[in-house]
Amino acid sequence: MALLEASSVVAGYGETNVLHGVSIKVNAGEIVTIIGPNGCGKSTLMKAIVGLVRVRTGSVYFRGVDISKHDPEQTVRSGLCYVPQTENVFPSMTIRENLEMGAFVRRDDYQFRIDEMFELFPDLRRSARVKAGTLSGGQRQMLAIARALMLDPVVLLLDEPSAGLAPALVEGVFKRIRDINSTGVSILLVEQNARESLRISDRGYVLTGGVNQLQDTGPALLDDPEVGRVYLGG
Repeated sequence: MALLEASSVVAGYGETNVLHGVSIKVNAGEIVTIIGPNGCGKSTLMKAIVGLVRVRTGSVYFRGVDISKHDPEQTVRSGLCYVPQTENVFPSMTIRENLEMGAFVRRDDYQFRIDEMFELFPDLRRSARVKAGTLSGGQRQMLAIARALMLDPVVLLLDEPSAGLAPALVEGVFKRIRDINSTGVSILLVEQNARESLRISDRGYVLTGGVNQLQDTGPALLDDPEVGRVYLGG
């Protein structure tokens, strides 16, 4: 049984469906990437999985439980955390305060987890008292990911973590993703940087027009001539 599985999901906004029966799965320990053109439904699928967009038909199962009707807080408590592409930190709060906010549903002493985040992201430790609104784009992304990790998620959903970053910073983002995965956290990744994301992925999906177009292992999609032509720049 897959750890996370979306099956024939239809979802959208207002009266318009963006997803028209999308199915994906994430097994324990995997990194899975979703690629596709802008507007194909990648971010909508992420939001539908975590309850920010209503699943109209179809289902989302996490650890064998149907969560398609759960609200986002229920989903987070169950071990599924989502990092959106934008507005993913509290800019008027310090780095430490952002991490504390990430632990909002914990009932234990979470200081040890803050220390673990500072070990994983040393730059955050050095700037712990700095307000998040003053951070660079790369630092903000690291803080957003660290804040989600405060809850010890089983699956981490990352929406365009390298978007808008200078090329020199992109490699660091993907290294952190591999590091997080090596601790046992499964990762579902939406990325425009298809080449780098597929390179670190066990499996990948290609969405077009709100439907599944292709699915295969990360290496196989990297070697697919059509995927290379359309999504990898050659």
